[in-house]
Amino acid sequence: MSRELGTVDHGRLLEAFSVEAQLLGEVAHSASPDSPVPTAPGWTLNELLKHVGAVYWQVLGWIRDGRRPESWREPLPGQPVVDFYSTARAELEVELANHDPSTRATTWWSADPTHGFWRRRMLHETLVHRVDAENAAGIGDSAVPDDLAADGVDEALTLYFGHKLTTMGISGTRNGTVGFHTGGHSWIARAGPGETEAWRCSPREADAADAIVTGSPANVYLWLWGRVPVTMVHTDGDHELSAQAWALLRLATR
Repeated sequence: MSRELGTVDHGRLLEAFSVEAQLLGEVAHSASPDSPVPTAPGWTLNELLKHVGAVYWQVLGWIRDGRRPESWREPLPGQPVVDFYSTARAELEVELANHDPSTRATTWWSADPTHGFWRRRMLHETLVHRVDAENAAGIGDSAVPDDLAADGVDEALTLYFGHKLTTMGISGTRNGTVGFHTGGHSWIARAGPGETEAWRCSPREADAADAIVTGSPANVYLWLWGRVPVTMVHTDGDHELSAQAWALLRLATR
């Protein structure tokens, strides 16, 4: 039985992960490792690549051992970060491909305890940081395919806004709803003292929200991840509520 909770199928997620992970490594190799990352202040390109490599090793531990790894892996003494990353990338690509995405796996989201969760999560981890790497390397506007961006909006809202904030014990200070429209999909995010939740909905339901955010899939996706200015999306209604949603996601995705 399929458990695809996103907006694209698992085959597409795996294929896209392979492409994005390869591209991230190539972009990082093309620029100075000391290049600052404008969209991730405080990081250099080398630190960005090390972070993603460590995340890959972490996920390999989740999949192979069936539990959250107890330690955060670092490069071995003298090991170049590019090798640390590329080894993890190759092993994770094989590991993800070796499991039917509908089969059970240990994850950090009870709504999706399957291997498919990791395909989706690793794609978006990689895609967002590929955009970061391109910014650090001075590459122009980053391209994000519409279908993947729309799926990323769904993940940012349902997983990070709707789930992770709750596990962190963080909620908004104002009650209200924010509707989102992009890529032929719509969502509602509701926040207030003691509650944060989000779900996919009809366009009509989203239009009835206290605030509405619209834009191209790539712009809404990267705005939710704090990678583009607020001017890259269009907001209507209660702007304080849309700003609250954005600020809450900064806490959830840091």
